[in-house]
Amino acid sequence: MHQPLPSRELRDQFGDIDIYLFDQVLRGRFDRRWRILDAGCGDGRNLTYFLRTGFECFGVDDDPEAIRRVRKLAAELAPALPQDHFRVADLAHMPWADGAMDAVISSAVLHFVEDAAHFGALMEEMWRVLAADGLFFGRLASNIGLEDQVGPARRRVRIPDGTDRFVVDEALLREWTDRLGGQMIDPIKTTNVEGKRAMTTWCLVKKSAGK
Repeated sequence: MHQPLPSRELRDQFGDIDIYLFDQVLRGRFDRRWRILDAGCGDGRNLTYFLRTGFECFGVDDDPEAIRRVRKLAAELAPALPQDHFRVADLAHMPWADGAMDAVISSAVLHFVEDAAHFGALMEEMWRVLAADGLFFGRLASNIGLEDQVGPARRRVRIPDGTDRFVVDEALLREWTDRLGGQMIDPIKTTNVEGKRAMTTWCLVKKSAGK
């Protein structure tokens, strides 16, 4: 008898979802957050599960070809979803109203900014479109555990894997958490990949007014 391949079944259901975003799904963080924006969505690798299961998905990217691909994916998995939910736009000037989204995903995007001011502009814009009690999921390059090789954070630098990245540190993430009025719902978690790069996961909830 033919045996199903668990890896194939999971890939069909979840696509190439960031494993740390998958963890947030498993922990119920999206159970009541149905309007999801993938900011810097690329070809939609993190949206497969959400599209399949009836979430109202949105995406933005500055690459027209990426938006063409994510619209194609959405048409296959959620044909009733309007194609204009996926837009070509600058992440610092997104075409949605204040508080429009229940969750904002920023996976491997923020480390492409030019400098600290650009980082701040993107954070403020993503926070603007996030509703009260909304979830922000961020995963980005840091110098955590690589301080000797990378040097100080808060700047764009060549990291040991040979790529140029804007790197953060824990102090910067905590500063921005306080500046935005957010609440960290998980400890800051960093994965060190053979001393070549460090990727940090940063999860916040937007506090309701008066809390």
